[in-house]
Amino acid sequence: MSEFEQRYNEFLEYHEQQRSGERRGRLVRGHGFAEKLLLQNVWWPLFGTFDNLHPEYEIYDWNRKSQFLDFAYLTDFGRFGLECDGYQSHIKDMDREKHSYAVNRDNFLTGMGWKMLHFTFDDVQRRPEICRMLLQLALAPHLIRNDLNQTINHKEREVLQLAWSLGRKIRPKDVQDHFQINFRTARSRLHSLVAKKLLSPMINGKDIRSYELVEGSLEKLI
Repeated sequence: MSEFEQRYNEFLEYHEQQRSGERRGRLVRGHGFAEKLLLQNVWWPLFGTFDNLHPEYEIYDWNRKSQFLDFAYLTDFGRFGLECDGYQSHIKDMDREKHSYAVNRDNFLTGMGWKMLHFTFDDVQRRPEICRMLLQLALAPHLIRNDLNQTINHKEREVLQLAWSLGRKIRPKDVQDHFQINFRTARSRLHSLVAKKLLSPMINGKDIRSYELVEGSLEKLI
């Protein structure tokens, strides 16, 4: 048995033991092949753990109507809903009323502080690398470890998040323009992150023109 299969079975068994009634029944009935595939192809390769992840998580809409998310990722830095949407159940068989409800539900959850992430079954099955990239993009700015939080200050963290969001090498001018600070302050913040081995300077001749995220820095941020 692979490590994923072992941890996955333990994950489901734990949540089944924690639930009763309809909440347990929904987990047994509702968690199927598509949900497992999302974990296997997308979540597990990125994180290697199911900590803070809750399958078939019960939420309530504006009418106090019970609904279930495929997964809820509940952390100190936010609540994230993950859905694996099949074409048949989410598009082809959805009438106008159901479509309106689905849109309004997501808007309601957003207003209540949730961040909703939807992945199609086709992508999870055939193009999981796209799903991993999008999940990484959505979560990386939030997933700074507590121990890392103790070593970098708020301003340095903002620069690091900017570097993630740019998707390219970051320049002092990027920091200067984004935070409306002078060049010397921007360069100082970048140098501080270099000293902490989170950025690497790109040297052109004798000058440092840009900086890139150190390889493996995502593992330090999640």
